[in-house]
Amino acid sequence: MSDRNFSNPYGDNDQIGRLNELAGGQLMNVLLRVDPGRVYDLSVEYFVGMPNWTITGDPAFQIWMTARPSGEILDDPMHVGEESNKTVSRSGDAIMMYTHSGTHVDTLNHMGLHGRIYNGYTEDEHLGSRHWRVCGAEQHPPVITRGVLLDIAALHGVPMLPDSYGIGRADIEGAMERQGVRVQRGDVALVRSGRMSTWPDSERLIPNEPGLNLEGAKALADLGVIMIGADNIGFEQGPSEDSVNWQTVHTFLLTESGIPIIELVNMEELSADNVYEFAFIAACLKIRGATGSPMRPLAIPLKPLR
Repeated sequence: MSDRNFSNPYGDNDQIGRLNELAGGQLMNVLLRVDPGRVYDLSVEYFVGMPNWTITGDPAFQIWMTARPSGEILDDPMHVGEESNKTVSRSGDAIMMYTHSGTHVDTLNHMGLHGRIYNGYTEDEHLGSRHWRVCGAEQHPPVITRGVLLDIAALHGVPMLPDSYGIGRADIEGAMERQGVRVQRGDVALVRSGRMSTWPDSERLIPNEPGLNLEGAKALADLGVIMIGADNIGFEQGPSEDSVNWQTVHTFLLTESGIPIIELVNMEELSADNVYEFAFIAACLKIRGATGSPMRPLAIPLKPLR
């Protein structure tokens, strides 16, 4: 682990990393440039049988009814009587899912190196019987900032990058040059491989994913991004090029750099409309201690600078 984890510019008690750089000035500049003609929803739907990270034994998404109109008449759980239950046709449901399902954020306690997560926090001192006591989803502020699409698939003239393609520094630079837009400090960068075009086909979506490699992740970190989103389940190039660390990009971004990541971001409409610069608006659920949380990102195009 690099010294970056022990010389945190945000302080020894910090739990949100680069999200500290959500700046009021950046927010105002973004809001003043918003073109309200179209709002892009960058999230996917949740449904039984959806592609999910179950290879490690984590649970698939499930939803079931907890109340239905006919059952309310029979069971009368509120003790209001048959006539009332026939008048009020109540339905209710519940869900169970891995917190890294669908479009979601990976919080800074999701991955660590050699027993330490972001900012040097350890399991012995900071993990309770149910959840981490630091760096959980409840710490994440709502994010409203400038977003930039880096359309790597379009850069290479293909609908989807080849299996296991590693997106590196040259790809990042090439996409910015092609699109005429530069990633700036405080931005959210969204990296498109085209993998979302196969959603929700698990057999096409999951194995041998194209994605950021370590070089590409370092390039974006050097540009000062506060979050990075990708359009695949595993975020990074798979399988890993490192024989020991099977999550080189996750551990670099989350543990060493304090940069949260968003997986399964749907960028297909942004790409089709050539929208490369936008207001990025997103918030996760405030689940205490959670290593991840569902997120519904929105993108609103920005008017060109005059």
